[in-house]
Amino acid sequence: MKPIIGIAGNLLTKHAEVFHDNLVTYTPQGFVDGVQQANGLPLVFPIGNPADAKAYIDQIDGLLLAGGQDVAPSFYGAEPSLKLQETEPRRDFFEKALIEEALKQKKPIFAVCRGIQILNSVQGGTLYQDLSEYPQWSVQHLQPSIPTVGSHSVSIDSKSHLASLLGTSVLVNSYHHQAIKELATDFVATAWSTDGLVEAYEAKDPAQSIVAVQWHPELMQATDEKMQGLFNDFIERARR
Repeated sequence: MKPIIGIAGNLLTKHAEVFHDNLVTYTPQGFVDGVQQANGLPLVFPIGNPADAKAYIDQIDGLLLAGGQDVAPSFYGAEPSLKLQETEPRRDFFEKALIEEALKQKKPIFAVCRGIQILNSVQGGTLYQDLSEYPQWSVQHLQPSIPTVGSHSVSIDSKSHLASLLGTSVLVNSYHHQAIKELATDFVATAWSTDGLVEAYEAKDPAQSIVAVQWHPELMQATDEKMQGLFNDFIERARR
């Protein structure tokens, strides 16, 4: 049986002529392609009632948390800064419920960009609402180049699970203006940019199978075997 992967979906709220101004539930195609190429079955969850989280998680073998809007600062006890961008509270609360249920059921999690941020926030960590708040900021984390091309390097802890997949250094793409500030105590950082920002983490508890990355492997997986390897690993973790 192919593992079923639940992808937490997003809602296109801006008017789009191609959809005749209708609201649209979606996930970026790269997540679908990455899961399918790894021999998994993607299942997109529309934003919904947090009370339904258990029913959703019961049906899947792994949870994928995708990119998107800023995480509401109320999730980590902060007031909105002047540089906070669009948030979607309904998505925040729904994904919070999905995360809590996935952890309860010990279902594997793969978190990407916003995913790494909301997972950290739900478990008690905090975020920089904008990189301008980070004193050591010296690397371009919102690249102007095409998304299939890596723009900055990250160093990876040689003892981490991530290093077994990517090695101890890798070039990644980068499209974020928020970042991990304080890492939740449940997690251990496993990769960093050269200016010191956390670029990946894993769970301390060996019973929890978590890989969370700040970059966008779904935008590189079609041309980069290592990035597709993150999806392959996720499917294997879900299979187990």
